Amino acid sequence: MSAWTIQSVREAIAAKNVSARELAAEFYKRIQERNPLLNAFLTLCPDRASTQAQRIDGLVAAKKPLPPLAGVPVAVKDVISTRGIRTTCGSKILENHIPAYDATAVERLEAAGAVILGKTNCDEFAMGSSNENSAYGPVRNPVDTGRVPGGSSGGSAAAVAAGLAVAALGTDTGGSIRQPGALCGIPAMMGSYGRVSRFGLIAFASSLDRIGPFATSVRDVAAVLNIIAGRDPRDSTSVTTPVPDYLSEISKPVKGLRLGIPKEYFGSGMDKGVRPKITAGIEIFRKLGCQLLDVHMPHTDYAIATYYIIATAEASSNLARYDGVRYGVRVNGDSLLSMYRKTRGAGFGAEVKRRIMLGTYVLSAGYYDAYYLKGQKVRSLIAQDFRDAFQKVDALLTPTSPVPAFRLGERVDDPLQMYLADIYTVTGSLAGVPGISVPCGKASGKLPVGLQIFGPPFGEARVLQLAHAFEQAGGANL
Repeated sequence: MSAWTIQSVREAIAAKNVSARELAAEFYKRIQERNPLLNAFLTLCPDRASTQAQRIDGLVAAKKPLPPLAGVPVAVKDVISTRGIRTTCGSKILENHIPAYDATAVERLEAAGAVILGKTNCDEFAMGSSNENSAYGPVRNPVDTGRVPGGSSGGSAAAVAAGLAVAALGTDTGGSIRQPGALCGIPAMMGSYGRVSRFGLIAFASSLDRIGPFATSVRDVAAVLNIIAGRDPRDSTSVTTPVPDYLSEISKPVKGLRLGIPKEYFGSGMDKGVRPKITAGIEIFRKLGCQLLDVHMPHTDYAIATYYIIATAEASSNLARYDGVRYGVRVNGDSLLSMYRKTRGAGFGAEVKRRIMLGTYVLSAGYYDAYYLKGQKVRSLIAQDFRDAFQKVDALLTPTSPVPAFRLGERVDDPLQMYLADIYTVTGSLAGVPGISVPCGKASGKLPVGLQIFGPPFGEARVLQLAHAFEQAGGANL
């Protein structure tokens, strides 16, 4: 099975070594062979893919310039709206939901020539760290099909890692791009909050949700981010900060950059197979000429509690719209209240119900100040930790996940252990900074480990530059 990249796809199509339609057919054949086991895709859209592939082949035939992602087969997480294509959020409550419009990120991918193959499985409403909360069954990790791919964007990570797509879009609220990227052994990036439009992203926690790319190389991650980043008037939280050309910045030397190592991220909870790989990964940066500095981020210990107050509160508010009245599944009852209860009882899974209840509780009268307001104050302190650190260093190095991929079913009955899988990722989510996970060897010689690089707000170019240097220095093979 050939390992296609964005550049090799574009070059092969331009040289007429393969047509966009032939390439799409090759990927659908791969999906047909492997998806029954992996369960990475929920919905395929061959008609839409064919129309786009024909457009690209028409440009080749007419000898017109090709767009940057010409013919590149891409997958899209099923919480991102696609016009005319079923979008379920991994939930029974949206089982037959077909959006009337595309998300901005999807529009921009197709305008750049990408061929969208279909929608990928995910934890229900992006709530989870293992992709076992999907109403349509768990995704299996292509590295070891007895293990989880990470979550919530597990389908996107598994699709790219298994060669069922060249790149994919996921979403990250507390680690849902970076953690599955780490567990499946591929680069995966979350840009700064506001860097990529959220228009068309079905909301979980609006102050935290972000769309970002998976690919098999840092260069391809940068290429996709180049396309989807930038101001969108339809998303009031997207920023006007100019988008640099990440690909032109990516190969700049990293010698002399100051990299912070926060001691709070290297505590006792880290798996014994992860620690030596991260330590060896950090040493690669020393050999590349970077200066390594210890930094102190004192509020890190409060991040998980803070995240699960703020994220659940916003989820409670956002998911109130699924009541059986306006759209989605309806289960009739003998009164309006009965219909609400039956619809939400049948439509939502256990984890979504748990988070709605937690969020409703922290927002309720008498508890708002004690929980939600205090959580927002601690969030400000965590963000200040990052600002203070970036006064001294150019980027931060941490593990992505405290553990490699765990076995399917291993943590399903222990929500706290599941939540702790995000312990190294939620801090950057709360602070709004960009972060990438890059492959950093394999624990016990078989399970991928991810190294996380955080940059200052809108410092994606620096993050990608460091990740690319690490990749080129053999970081994945430690």
